[in-house]
Amino acid sequence: MKTRIKRHVPNAITCANLFSGCVGIVFAFQGELIIAAYAIFLSAIFDFFDGLASRVLKSFSGIGKDLDSLADIVSFGVLPAVIMYQLFLEARQIHEVSPWLNFIAFLIAVFSALRLAKFNVDTRQSENFIGLPTPANAILIASFPIIISQHNRYYTPYLLNPYILSVFTLIMCSLLVAEIPMMSLKFKNRDFNENIYRYLLLLFSAILILFFKFAAIPVVILIYIALSIIQFKFANDPVIGVKKNIKKHS
Repeated sequence: MKTRIKRHVPNAITCANLFSGCVGIVFAFQGELIIAAYAIFLSAIFDFFDGLASRVLKSFSGIGKDLDSLADIVSFGVLPAVIMYQLFLEARQIHEVSPWLNFIAFLIAVFSALRLAKFNVDTRQSENFIGLPTPANAILIASFPIIISQHNRYYTPYLLNPYILSVFTLIMCSLLVAEIPMMSLKFKNRDFNENIYRYLLLLFSAILILFFKFAAIPVVILIYIALSIIQFKFANDPVIGVKKNIKKHS
């Protein structure tokens, strides 16, 4: 009985992630972008704890992996795409262009799905990531409506500019599927040298969020990308090593 319960705990948390994403989509279409943004943050918490629960309870399954990806495409693909679409609608409309340009927001959902499908079959991503993780992209987008509400005078001209939103969307879609190694925040041990980039990210994130709150999130994501590139491209580059091993065994 206990074994059966343990087996379903991670999946139950994943379902909570999916439920939160669905509720967030409803609020996003109603224009309640702040609530929709918090739904993404809540989904991210569930996404973290379902993986943690799987490791602690040693409950791994193919169904759990697929369910996690299906939940993520809703919470970190469709929901941020709807938030971005609403931001496009709030931005200055370009005559005869915006009715079509606004739909570019849903490329976020498309490329998030590609990112998650790639993750499920890519053996190189067992310990780290290739391409920007969908939760990071979703959290970045979720920060926009909150930043606008808290710092309206400073950031609104940029975050509600249709040209900036379009370029941003295309860049983030590219990063989702790019062959760029990204570090995972999973700590296998407490060795400082092995986890130095993770510790640096957590330190910078804590300081920036403490002083700038939600406005710090875009900077934190940029730091995450920069530290990942430094770690893998200029340090030990383990992803390339994995590629070599795959070739040897193929």
